[in-house]
Amino acid sequence: MSKFFKEFKEFALQGNVINLAVGVIIGVAFQGVISSLTDNIISPIIGIFAKQNFDYLQLDVLGVSLKYGAFITSVINFLIMAFVVFLIVRTMNRAMTIGKKVPEPAKPATKQCAYCFSEINANATRCPACTSEL
Repeated sequence: MSKFFKEFKEFALQGNVINLAVGVIIGVAFQGVISSLTDNIISPIIGIFAKQNFDYLQLDVLGVSLKYGAFITSVINFLIMAFVVFLIVRTMNRAMTIGKKVPEPAKPATKQCAYCFSEINANATRCPACTSEL
């Protein structure tokens, strides 16, 4: 049983797990900000065109209320969150490449003879198949 707890401790204290936990906590807090933006700013602006608060738009079908306004608000929340996460990841990826040199592509080890089209060593000066000079 102590081996189990030791393995769990090693897993839980890895840097990736802690980074993931911090990311989830910040993501939840950021979701609150995005929800507030959508509920308090974007929905009322859209509501100007709908002549009522956008969240309260609903369709009654056979005694059941389909709250499509709230659903559309949730979709807007998702799109804003996805866009912001995309921008953050894109910025981080670009920041990680600053200062790194792009490696030059390796030279091919072989080349093709222009006369007999056989494959030869890239450093060869004469083709071993047709003996032509390269």
